[in-house]
Amino acid sequence: MRAVVYSENGPSSVLRLEELPDPTPGPGEVVVRLVRAGVNPTDWKFRAGMMPKAHEVVAPGQDGAGTVEAVGDGVTGLTVGDRVWLRMVQHGRPIGTASELVVVPAELAAPLPDDASYDLGAALGVPAVTAHRALTLDERRLEPGSYAGRTVLVQGGAGAVGNAAIQLAVWAGATVVTTVSSDEKAALARAAGAHHVVDYKREDVVARVLEVAPDGVDLVVEVAPAVNLAQDLELVAQGATIAFYANDGGDEATLPLRPSFSKNLRLQGVLLYTVPAERLQAAADDVTAAVAAGALRAGEDAGVPLHHFPLAETAAAHDAVEGGAVGKVLIDLA
Repeated sequence: MRAVVYSENGPSSVLRLEELPDPTPGPGEVVVRLVRAGVNPTDWKFRAGMMPKAHEVVAPGQDGAGTVEAVGDGVTGLTVGDRVWLRMVQHGRPIGTASELVVVPAELAAPLPDDASYDLGAALGVPAVTAHRALTLDERRLEPGSYAGRTVLVQGGAGAVGNAAIQLAVWAGATVVTTVSSDEKAALARAAGAHHVVDYKREDVVARVLEVAPDGVDLVVEVAPAVNLAQDLELVAQGATIAFYANDGGDEATLPLRPSFSKNLRLQGVLLYTVPAERLQAAADDVTAAVAAGALRAGEDAGVPLHHFPLAETAAAHDAVEGGAVGKVLIDLA
């Protein structure tokens, strides 16, 4: 099989296209033939050396979609030919989704509904599961009506996680407010389904959000806590949660204590690689249900422009993500 790999950390130029042996599944594993792979910020950050390199040769990529090629002993619920979407493929393993074939534990392969494209399947993974976790820190499941009567603020709604959070929260019945930085991104957030869109560069965010939710919002999905935390404290209701999953805009934030505990505020980080397995499985199940219902979409009309690269140009795909490409960067493998 062909795969893009690296043997040392560094810029995207360390990536190279190689022929590797085709994998075979062990007990509890499946081999998937990839059609599309998704590229996430974690892929270039791991390659650049922001996390320790645990394997001599690494093929990057956590997300992808394709068909089951082979099934190991003890696997139930999946058969050869099944369409699946994959999550966290390269976590703890050397070979990720920048490869034509990949072997994974069967639980990391979720059914891809027949009406869903491989583009959508490869765009799920890290963004959708992160968004689900941010929305379910109170351990509720996402389903139609489960967020009825609640207001969710998504900071940075044009990003991949922000877009998924909008779509999932709307599907669950929440009123969704999101912030963006341009007219172009505002159009994308509306396409994702946001009910109210605020341009934080030109509008008073606090005033606009409190017009929608005079008593405050119930949940903030936060991409830039170092920048937005003080603002978020003005906007949250009693007993609200601020769930942050990134450190855009800075690595440190100051937390005013009295305003925080007086609102019984819950502040919690989200990192998929340390989330309990049962919560990740719940997220995969809910995301699959949302896809089957047509509530999670990808493409320009869903606020997720798609950018395709062939496998041989994986380095350019990494550069596009590192450069802040709006939408989803995908690698074509078939």
